[in-house]
Amino acid sequence: MSSENGLLQGKGVVVLGASRGVGREIVRHALAQGAQVLAVARRSHGLADLEKEMRGVDTLALDAASEAAPAKVMRKAKPDLLVICGGATPPTRPMSELNWAEFGINWEVDTKMAFLFCREALRLPLAPGSVVVIISSGAGLGGSPISGGYAGAKRMQMFIAKYCQAESDRRELGIRFVALVPSRVMPETGLGQAAVNGYAQYLGVPAEKFIENMGPRQSPTDVAGAVLDIAIKPPAEPGSIFTISAGGVAAAS
Repeated sequence: MSSENGLLQGKGVVVLGASRGVGREIVRHALAQGAQVLAVARRSHGLADLEKEMRGVDTLALDAASEAAPAKVMRKAKPDLLVICGGATPPTRPMSELNWAEFGINWEVDTKMAFLFCREALRLPLAPGSVVVIISSGAGLGGSPISGGYAGAKRMQMFIAKYCQAESDRRELGIRFVALVPSRVMPETGLGQAAVNGYAQYLGVPAEKFIENMGPRQSPTDVAGAVLDIAIKPPAEPGSIFTISAGGVAAAS
């Protein structure tokens, strides 16, 4: 799922949630493709580590779910590829044990971030040919009963991609909006490890057994490769929602 070297040479790429997990891997891949990358994350120490590890990356520390965040980012870089990744770690307890703030945390962070930045992409607007990729979750298709409102928040991210694509088409802006949906939990990431531990405890099985029972899954590297493939050659299939699994990328309803 990797793209040919250099096909993003000189292109501007902005990655939200860039200091860890899938976002960090997307930054790595984009730099390897010759892109000019702005890595955005809430915590400056994570970005400092990124700068030490990856030469040439530019960074910006801010809360991407704040109202002022899109304007601050776009003043610094107007991307050819905008990747909306990351978000809050959801609770890993059944609904009966949650309060409303815990239940809604992913709506206030993940969904709000996608809303704010996709709205900004339309309002500016970004240049024709620009691509916006929202990294959603398979939980938004299949549910996640011990993660509060996480599944609904990730599903709404998919709707945001669809709504924004319809608006881009209506206004003939030439911007492509895509929600990329990893099908399986990725234990290699902090979010994935929290989900594995939570579900293993909930089901009363060892974490290793839970991972084994998931079967084949995509990796963060697979997701990063798919994002760049989408940017370089947007999918010919209609629609804005695409799943990624061990078997590759496929259009979803």
